[in-house]
Amino acid sequence: MQQPNKRRTLRVLAASAALLSGAAIFGGTAIAAGYPERPINLIVSYGPGGGTDLVARMMAPFLQKYLGNDARIVVLNRPGAGGAIGFTELARAQPDGYTIGFINTPNMLTIPIERKSNFTWQSYDLLGNLIDDPGAFTVRSDNEMKTLADLSAYAKKNPGKVTVGTTGTGSDDHLAMLRFERASGVKLSHIPYKGAGEVRGALAGGEITIGAINVGEALQYQKGGTPLRFLGQMGKARSAALPDVPTFKEQGYDVELASLRGLAAPKGLPAEVRGKLVDAVKRTLDDPEFQTKARDMFAPLRYLPPADYARELAAGEAEFQTLWKQAPWLDK
Repeated sequence: MQQPNKRRTLRVLAASAALLSGAAIFGGTAIAAGYPERPINLIVSYGPGGGTDLVARMMAPFLQKYLGNDARIVVLNRPGAGGAIGFTELARAQPDGYTIGFINTPNMLTIPIERKSNFTWQSYDLLGNLIDDPGAFTVRSDNEMKTLADLSAYAKKNPGKVTVGTTGTGSDDHLAMLRFERASGVKLSHIPYKGAGEVRGALAGGEITIGAINVGEALQYQKGGTPLRFLGQMGKARSAALPDVPTFKEQGYDVELASLRGLAAPKGLPAEVRGKLVDAVKRTLDDPEFQTKARDMFAPLRYLPPADYARELAAGEAEFQTLWKQAPWLDK
């Protein structure tokens, strides 16, 4: 038989547990209600002027609107190492909802495969994917090449002379270059940059022969007045924005690559804060004004909620792990 003081102790402990549980629920609700109370940093792992940077700055006002509480988004560029610098900073940030950022495939998936890194895609709480932008090969409009066959013929006669600018080793641009090399039996020279903005600048300035950049990014640049010619695009089908440009597969090259760009936060967000961010991303994508701005910016939207986004990343990771075992893509 329990003693009276023991029964009182048990009752006190039970009451304390109930109070703590209630406080936790109320505290979480209070945090979500008050969030955000200070500026939110949005990390872009590439340089200013690239496709991710432009989308981040275009979407910031919409996120602010749907987060409420006079939210303020501050875009921070952290370029370098193919995106690894920014991805690492995002993974290491406090999981309090005040640091979010874009994660880009395939770099997010290939970097941990090719070398030791401080992140994998599982280092983050996913908030939703926004962009699915197919790759492309572009040249200056004064270049004599008009097709991938022209590129292959020239490269065979001039091994290593064709320089290809990409957004880094292991990027979709770089992998596309390597696949094209193997498919056509040529040797190209890889020139990595910190972002698509730098690649476009190098192409316009005649520093490189080929700009391996995504369709949307190339069209954004062309809209600014610099004429480029597309040799081919890497989507499953022709982009609606480039109906007259054949895909790589249509031209006989089995190359199909694109870049997913979605938002994420450090792993461990409070559930209520995560829910508020996920909701703000979805409402942004559903906003007709945002959709119009994205269309005008040639940013091909593809919304994936967190669970679907995770499945897509897991499938991509498995594919690149297999590719790495078959043919490592690091420059020799």
